[in-house]
Amino acid sequence: MNEPVYRLREVEKIRTKGGASFTLRVPELLIHKGEFLSVVGPSGCGKSTLLDLLALVLNPTNSSCFTIDARNKITSERFDIPSLSENHAAWIRRKNIGYVLQSGGLFPFLTVRENIMLTAEISGKSIDSQAFGNLVDVLGLGDQLNKKPQYLSGGQRQRVAVARALIHQPSIILADEPTAAVDYPTALDIRDELKTLAHEVGSAVVMVTHDRSLVKDISDSEVRFEVVRKSLNDTLATTFVINKTAPGSSNEGAPEQGISK
Repeated sequence: MNEPVYRLREVEKIRTKGGASFTLRVPELLIHKGEFLSVVGPSGCGKSTLLDLLALVLNPTNSSCFTIDARNKITSERFDIPSLSENHAAWIRRKNIGYVLQSGGLFPFLTVRENIMLTAEISGKSIDSQAFGNLVDVLGLGDQLNKKPQYLSGGQRQRVAVARALIHQPSIILADEPTAAVDYPTALDIRDELKTLAHEVGSAVVMVTHDRSLVKDISDSEVRFEVVRKSLNDTLATTFVINKTAPGSSNEGAPEQGISK
């Protein structure tokens, strides 16, 4: 089993809006290098909150342990996430995290080539032409590089977003409903490409989806949510992990009654 890149124990995030309170509780979660982890659940269960925590966009309200193993120039170093300054968190994101947005998030005034290279330029990483060529060829984008996004299909735009997330070889890839805007066959292709490409460079992949059929046969581990309405304005969502091929990352205290059949 590879080393974890994330370690979460008794992490809690409380969000309030309009007098309503939503609490996400993560009893324990380990995410390993080379692992394909799916985060599955309906709207409002806490998927986006969990992803925002992993992306260092949100700080937890409470935590016993919440760390990330990130590249620090040449070596890898473990950082305590709640202790990071905003600038340090942003630096870690640039160097270590690739993010695939649900909408693709491409810039319409840039070509496919320029969109893909954007994260590498921001992170300051040099990309040789062979690595670039291999990536775009695997994703079927080799003949699309000089086009603007408006001339691409929905599936092609998402593949560009995947390439942009992977081009700087991040140790972590976070994909927020990356298949929501494409048809089912294209969704399966994007899912397979994410896993295959990420495993080739040993990245950890976290893919959020509401559609369990997309990931049930391919994910190494699966995060689900037990949601309890404590009162009219107070909701608690607790994560638990279903392990398939990664027993070392189990969430042993998880409530099995929360598993949907």
